[in-house]
Amino acid sequence: MAETNAEVATLFVAFSRNELLGKYWPRLRETVASLTGEQVWWRPNEASNSIGNLLLHLNGNVTQWLVASFNREEDKRNRPQEFSERDHIPVRELLERLGATLAKADAVLARLTVADLLAPYEIQGYHVHGLDAVYQVVEHFGLHYGQILYIAKSLTSRDLGFYKELNKTGRAS
Repeated sequence: MAETNAEVATLFVAFSRNELLGKYWPRLRETVASLTGEQVWWRPNEASNSIGNLLLHLNGNVTQWLVASFNREEDKRNRPQEFSERDHIPVRELLERLGATLAKADAVLARLTVADLLAPYEIQGYHVHGLDAVYQVVEHFGLHYGQILYIAKSLTSRDLGFYKELNKTGRAS
């Protein structure tokens, strides 16, 4: 049974790393890097977030839920500040910050064991297991990844081309 648990843990972590770091992050980085500062900080209204705020939010979430929790570091996240930022941090700096955080997250994911995934953690006041924390980060990143791509497509009126291999047959080649 322990061997089966190890195999499942390996598959889960590998899939999570691929989604987060092999798919979402490269596409998000490429999309955002092509935008102007004005586009990154644009918001349709005060109730909505800009791409810049969403990037700060993703950075905070990944740091809190993966890096700090699994490294047993103090949680220093200021979540409200992620949404209140209006200082127009340069696009390059936003991407560098998130890239550095994702590199730390990758190092964490690369070393996770079955015990780490089953261990209890308290994150944001929630009592979760490591498995929950990893899943939360991937799902949460995917949600905001989609929002960021939608905003970018709306602002630029262009297809980002991420699934062009499906245009002919509807299936990956």
